Amino acid sequence: MLDKINLPSDLRLLTDKDLVVLSDELRRFLISSVSKSGGHLAAGLGTVELTVALHYVFDTPNDKLVWDVGHQAYPHKIITGRKDKISSIRKKNGITPFVTRAESEYDAFGVGHSSTSISAALGMAIAAERTGNKKRTVAIIGDGGITGGMAFEALNHAGALDANLLVILNDNDMSISPNVGAMKNYLAKLLSGKFYTTVKQGSKKVMSNMPSVWELARRTEEHVKGMIVPGTLFEELGFNYIGPIDGHDLPTLVTTLSNLKDLQGPQFLHVVTQKGKGFSPAEADPIGYHGVSTFDPTHNNLPAKKPAKPTYTEVFGQWLCDIAKANEHVVGITPAMREGSGMVAFEQEFPDRYFDVGIAEQHAVTLAAGMACEGLKPVVAIYSTFLQRGYDQLIHDVALQKLPVLFAIDRAGLVGPDGPTHSGSYDFSYLRCLPNMVIMAPADENECRLMLSTGIDYDGPVAVRYPRGVGPGVDITETLDTINIGKSIKVRDGKKVALLAFGTLVSPALDVAKELNATVINMRFVKPLDESMIIDIAVSHAVIVTLEENVVKGGAGSAINEFINEQKLDVNVLNIGLPDTNIEHGTREELLQETGLDSKNISQTIANHLKSLSDKDDTLAS
Repeated sequence: MLDKINLPSDLRLLTDKDLVVLSDELRRFLISSVSKSGGHLAAGLGTVELTVALHYVFDTPNDKLVWDVGHQAYPHKIITGRKDKISSIRKKNGITPFVTRAESEYDAFGVGHSSTSISAALGMAIAAERTGNKKRTVAIIGDGGITGGMAFEALNHAGALDANLLVILNDNDMSISPNVGAMKNYLAKLLSGKFYTTVKQGSKKVMSNMPSVWELARRTEEHVKGMIVPGTLFEELGFNYIGPIDGHDLPTLVTTLSNLKDLQGPQFLHVVTQKGKGFSPAEADPIGYHGVSTFDPTHNNLPAKKPAKPTYTEVFGQWLCDIAKANEHVVGITPAMREGSGMVAFEQEFPDRYFDVGIAEQHAVTLAAGMACEGLKPVVAIYSTFLQRGYDQLIHDVALQKLPVLFAIDRAGLVGPDGPTHSGSYDFSYLRCLPNMVIMAPADENECRLMLSTGIDYDGPVAVRYPRGVGPGVDITETLDTINIGKSIKVRDGKKVALLAFGTLVSPALDVAKELNATVINMRFVKPLDESMIIDIAVSHAVIVTLEENVVKGGAGSAINEFINEQKLDVNVLNIGLPDTNIEHGTREELLQETGLDSKNISQTIANHLKSLSDKDDTLAS
């Protein structure tokens, strides 16, 4: 059946019974393809029937489906013309891991960060109304994504506008990490008792089986803060609430969506699905099967990870536990990335000092600011790309007040298969322009630990940014030693050419320096710069080359340029870093080569630069 489906228009020729068969085949195809290519699995398994029903009922691509995040959209890609390319997902020159407008007319809006779907879909619905177009707009958001403040802002606005918008809550009680907060508790209660049993048995509609009143939140076990009936929250926001219904009951989905398609105004459909549906290992371990490498689907376990040197994430996680033992004022904050940020052990050892705020980066930053005001030492563990979402709070609530908040910034630089939505390409640039910020970039794992210890002791905002994956593999001390703020270290003496390297590019700089007989400086600090070192190098060398895994525009090299210009130092400067383009997905090694940040390309770039200079200056001819 799936072989006959190349586009959703083929899907609409099938009978109801055919749709059920197709869904089974689609699920098996998804398991088979992801087991060979790697990628996101559990979320897509849970949305198979929902995806089929949506494309069957709605006239896509004229009608717009706006997926939140994109983890759940692999089935959508398969039935919208990319079935034969699905094995290339997340690979260089292959299809993208998330929904991307440039890839397909069926991808209505580009995603990668969560909680954006309702805002985007509302914008499309308003545009359709103003242009007299009858097209329908649907936002599909998970119960993790709907915890984000942006989602509630959009719901509030949509209800007030009375727009023709359908919001589908894909409720599987599971995001990447376990959901937190009052909304999670509310949805969890809807899934409990007789209600959940009825859903599992295939009920078409379950409202009649639910108790009439449900508790939304309580401050203590004795004091009830608010009581609501199911759906009241969304009804009060101006939506017509329907559900919950079984998201794996395809005939019910088709009937319900067909009815909702013709209704005017904002509609809210609550669909209950199971993450990992149809593949028992993923059903049992939806977190483990959220994003997978290649595996054998005939076995019940993912392949054991080979013992290897610790990743930077693991170095941070161990340091956080160690510093918490030494300092009772240390607390850890994460915006729904417990596993990704290496905080599982910290939560287990210090549950009362661990705060998962949900997908709410703005709140995470200001929460940390409030804690710092009252004497705590907050550590915000966050990806570089997600800190962008809390930038105003970083400026207004932390930097402006010079509050001692430590930002442990993971996934800095090129992240590989997740592509440009997740690249940490800009943090040097957007952090160094802020007064009162201290910015550090470790060259290896032990230096990362030293910098984290330095940052927690500093009386002001500090960022320590480190890459995804492993480092050079140096020995890591167990102590909590610190380093001097704003001091670089010379790691190799040379002549004429000096390589001023930041973070991850210190190692390739050393390789390049052997060919050029160049000096290498591990700069360590983007802010404050080691100005005395720069002056010494400028006086004793003819050429300075800055190296960073950040965009060149406004980055660490630009900071050195500014200082050299201010001091009127007579030295030639070459800046090497990420280009002014979006870097698509591929392995980290492939992307470093593509952007010219591997040793071979760095060496060639410098050689070309020296040749161009030697044509003008005989002192550089050698």
